[in-house]
Parts: sequence; structure tokens; C-alpha cells
Amino acid sequence: MRYQGREVDVEGRVRLVMESALTARDRVGVQDFVLLENYNSEATFIENLRRRFGENLIYTYIGSVLVSVNPYKELEIYSKQQMERYRGVSFYEISPHIYAVSDNTYRAMRTERKDQCILISGESGAGKTETSKKILLYYAVTCPTNDHMATLGDRLLQSNPVLEAFGNAKTFRNDNSSRFGKYMDVQFDFRGAPVGGHILNYLLEKSRVVHQNHGERNFHIFYQLLDGGDDDLLITLDLERNPQSYHYLVKGNCPRLSSVSDKNNWKVVMKALSVVGFSEEEVQKLLNIIASVLHLGNTQFGEGEEGETYITTETQITNLTKLLGVDGSALGEALTHKKLTANGEEMITPLNFEQAVSARDALAKAVYGRTFTWLVEKINQSLALKDEIFHSGKGCSVIGLLDIYGFEVLQHNSFEQFCINYCNEKLQQLFIELTLRSEQEEYETEGIAWETVQYFDNKIICDLIEEKHKGIISILDEECLRPGETCDVSFLEKLEDTLGGHPHFVTHKLANGKTRRVMGREEFRLLHYAGEVNYNVNGFLDKNNDLLNRNLKEVMCQSDNQILSHCFRREEVIDQKRPEMAAIQFKNSLTKLMEILMSKEPSYVRCIKPNDAKQPGRFDEVLVRHQVKYLGLMENLRVRRAGFAYRRRFEAFLQRYKPLCPETWPNWHGRLSDGVSTLVNHLGYKAEEYKLGR
Repeated sequence: MRYQGREVDVEGRVRLVMESALTARDRVGVQDFVLLENYNSEATFIENLRRRFGENLIYTYIGSVLVSVNPYKELEIYSKQQMERYRGVSFYEISPHIYAVSDNTYRAMRTERKDQCILISGESGAGKTETSKKILLYYAVTCPTNDHMATLGDRLLQSNPVLEAFGNAKTFRNDNSSRFGKYMDVQFDFRGAPVGGHILNYLLEKSRVVHQNHGERNFHIFYQLLDGGDDDLLITLDLERNPQSYHYLVKGNCPRLSSVSDKNNWKVVMKALSVVGFSEEEVQKLLNIIASVLHLGNTQFGEGEEGETYITTETQITNLTKLLGVDGSALGEALTHKKLTANGEEMITPLNFEQAVSARDALAKAVYGRTFTWLVEKINQSLALKDEIFHSGKGCSVIGLLDIYGFEVLQHNSFEQFCINYCNEKLQQLFIELTLRSEQEEYETEGIAWETVQYFDNKIICDLIEEKHKGIISILDEECLRPGETCDVSFLEKLEDTLGGHPHFVTHKLANGKTRRVMGREEFRLLHYAGEVNYNVNGFLDKNNDLLNRNLKEVMCQSDNQILSHCFRREEVIDQKRPEMAAIQFKNSLTKLMEILMSKEPSYVRCIKPNDAKQPGRFDEVLVRHQVKYLGLMENLRVRRAGFAYRRRFEAFLQRYKPLCPETWPNWHGRLSDGVSTLVNHLGYKAEEYKLGR
């Protein structure tokens, strides 16, 4: 039915939607952008957002899509009473809320027996992680439960502080930025009770372990340990309280955060680890690893007269021996020498100063990155479906939550931003696929006339990045594998040779005079669906290679820290096959993610950041306009308005509204479509106000 601002209620009264039982506060702007008279105007769209934001109404719909603006303050709208208010209520009956989306998704899963997913998108600082926590909390509180399920609910909720401590950090844009992507499945049994969960993690930003930009921090856990750990623990780990004492924590020159207490968060994380099921011994081994990363960063090298490198900080090696559970002299040797196999013979060659620093940093990143993967595996074991449920034969339904890094444009964009923005291109492609395109196809299959809505299809950009042999990732891979001298600049030259002339790719050399002035010689620019981004190629090959010297792997394999011996397998050292490069691994995991999402019914939450200063009450129109543009919200609205905003199958429509017409009440015995026709004619709807599909 067309959205004419009127709805028929069950008692047969026609009432105006805007005049229903809404408080004066709820009448600020429109609750659904579909109701905007001037729906083609971006200015009207943004003004509606601004007015609602000014009254702390941070949620607005575009049909079934929820738009959420980060308030940067606590709002009293998430109580248990609020949850009850939304439970089991028809989607458009009360004001927009994340609980309405959560409840609607849950009921669709129960009634239609089809797996669902909620895709939460938006840039860093827009509130994606908080949104996913609100959804989880809603299910934990409102779903049927027993003792086992209450424990599972606690574990689902407590997995958040653990993953945030080890996977989130303060960035220039956001004090609690997820530096990894997360997809979580919540599994429900036939009664609709949560019975299991599973997390997939994507591309942790390992480079942050060894370097941070000015004003940014390393991962939260380092600061939490130094600030919150008790004196005895720090003595055991040979650590001192001051973060400035550690080479890996001083780069960003930002040891403290005014917005959070590292000491309090430490307590939260320690409690969460025990709820999720970590033993005291496992927690100790985990903290040994975190401390060892700090000691690795403080391991210094000197250079002899012959150019050979040696370690100048023996105390660090002693600490590392104890914390990593490895042979100290073997570790020292592996940090300063490299093992090569040539013509079947093994050779050991010394590393120069730069190579030794690089080997040390590679080890720190590998240790931290693999430990993070172990952490996710461990959480998954504690959330896993119990065997008796799995084998009961009654089957499970799933709601997936995707909280993945938003589009990033920093002053200096590197390999990580390239991967993050590629991921966002893929999600945008999925959004087009599942909303804009499928909407238009639905009209064709239903045999209803449709005015085509123009939208930008970003397949051209996805192909530019991922196409076999000709895409940026393939070229990067070839350059990493090519024998002879390769470097980041030769990679850039190869890109220019292969992609020169592509409408979404440009470099300093290929650019016109105006663009050339604002581009560095070591940069390439991609024109993404969300805007232009310049990427500096320095470090691309190293980060893609992600290699650890074989002799360092050999040392780590023999660790008596069970976490590390699990993370560094002996087979790896024996296996001569080259592991996949980082970008290819990421591309493959994204392909699998897209398959998972395509197999489920999607719901969307589009998060918007109102200002860059993280200030409550401040609405920066230029910033918001940019996000509205690249989130495709105007196209989404136009598609929704071009056709009929609300639709129901004949059967469901008759079932709900049959009391309104004497001929359809209590039962209609003819063809369903005729019953619907009879009902809407009786209510006096005009022909242009509704259409009957197939």
C-alpha cells in the first residue's frame, strides 16, 4: 500500500499515522523518511535528521532501514521497560528504535524459519559497536531462558569487553575503535531461546602493535594491564606502571584517555575472562604474552665494526625467555640471524641493524595477532552449541550481527585502510544487490509497473581491486612473489602500467596538473563510492608479505606457554609451501562473509557520526551530508518511495485485516486475491493507492 499517512486499525477506524498516540516529542520531524513530502531533497533529509537529533531522537526509519545518529552521551532509552515496550509489537507501531529492529528480526526468524542477519554500517566513531551490544543485550534479556541459557547470555555479552580490550584502540576519530572486523552468529533453538554463538574475526590491524600515529594508542589491553594490574602481577611480569617506559606505547604520545578509565576497564576485562570460561592459568599465560610484546619493543640492537648486529639489552632477553617460555640464546640468535636453505643446504646469515629491528617487530606482530585469533577460538568454544541441542534434530535458526570497520580516510592511508575500504566496497555492493536491485526485481516478478531509480553500481571499483591478474590485489601479490629486487615503488609502477586510464584510479605520474599538486609521488588514488582516498605505497609489500623468519618460528614452536605452542605449529616450519599473502587471505575471507550474508534475510542499521569532536549535541552538516551520500540513503529513500512502501502476502494481509469487512469476516472461502480486493474496495481505497501483485 502507498504510504498516504493513513493506516487502517483493527477496529475499522481510519486514523492518521501522525496523529496517533504519539507524544509531542515524537512529532519532531518525521519518524520515517518515507513520509517526507520533499523526499528528493538532500537538504530536507538532513534537516529532518538534525531536528530529531536536537531532541535526542537518534533513530529514524527509511522504511525498514534504521538510521542511527551517535549521541555521544548516555540516553535513558535502553531500560528493561523499554525492551518490554518493543517486544512483540508491530514494527511501525511505536517510535523507531534499535529494539524494534532486534525484535522484528527475531520474530521474522521465528515465524518464517529463515536465518536473519543485521548489517551495521557506518564510519569509525558512528556507533556500530555500541549498536551491536544493544542488540545482544535485547536478546539476552527478552528471549526465553533457563540456567544454561542465562550462562550463555552472560558469555555472549561478556565476550564484548574481552574482544574490545584486545582488538580495539583509541584512534584519531574514535576512543574505542574496533581495529578488526567481527561477524557474530547467535543460534536459537526451536523455542526461540539462544543456545549458542560463533564469532568470525577479520584482519586485525597488527601494525598498531609496533607503531601508532600521533594522538593514537596501541590496543587497550596494554594500558589496562599497566594501570589496573596489581603490584605483585607487574613484578611477576617485570613491568613498571608508566606506559612511557615502553617503546611500543610512546609513538602516539597519548598514554591516558579522559573518556575511559583503564583501571576500571581492567577489572571489567578480568571478570569477563572468567565468565567466558578462561582458567586462571590461561589468563596468566595470556598476560605473559602481552607483557612479552612490551619487552620485545624494548629489545635494542647495536652494530659491530663488520656491520654485524648484536642485542644490547640482555635483561629484555631474560624477561622474554621467562614470559615466552623459550630458549633465550636461541631467541637472541634468531633475532639477529636468518636461516636460509639454498641447494638443499642450510645457511645462517647475520641480519643488519634494520633487518634485526624489522625481525623483532615482525615477531611482536605475529605473537599478538596469533594470540588474538586464539582468543576468538577460545571464546567460540565457550559459546558453542551443546551436543544434545545440536543432535536433537529440531534444528537451529540463526541471527547474524555484522559489526565491521567503517570506511576510513586518514591523513596517511596505508595497506590497512586499503583493506578496510575494500571491505566497505564489498558491503556496499551487497547493499545494492540486496535492496536496490532486488526491490526493482520484485516489481518485475510481481508484474507491477515500476519507474527505474538510477543508482551508482560500484562493481567497477570492486573489480579494479579484486579482478584476477588485473586487479590491485593480484598485482601486489605478483610483486611480492617476483624474483629479484622488488620494492613498493616497483609495485606502484606496475599499477600504473596495468591500470593507467581506469576512471577510478590515478597516481602522481598519471594525474593532471591540479591533482598532481595534492598527490605524493609514492601515492595512488582510488575513487571509491564514498569518495577519493590517497594510499601511500610505502610498507604495502611488507604488510602483504607478513612473513616471519623461519628460525623465529622454530624458537616459538618450542615455547612451553601452551597458548604460543598452539599458535605456532611445528608443521609450519617443516612445510615448504608458501603461506597465502595477507591481502589474498582477506579477499578470500570476505568472499566467504558475502556468501554467509547472502544466505540470510538482511536488516540494516546505518550509523552516522554527527561530528568529529565526539561532542554531544553538535551536528556538523557537512560531515553528515558526506555520510548520507556515501551510505546511499537518498537512493534508498527514492527506491522506497518509487513504489509501494508496505507490502504483505495476500494470506497475511487477509488474516490481519479481515475483521474490517463483513464479507471477509470470519473467513473468506474464495481466491485469496479476490478476498483482498473485496476488503480494500469495502474500505474505499482508490485504485492508485494499492496494487495487487501475483
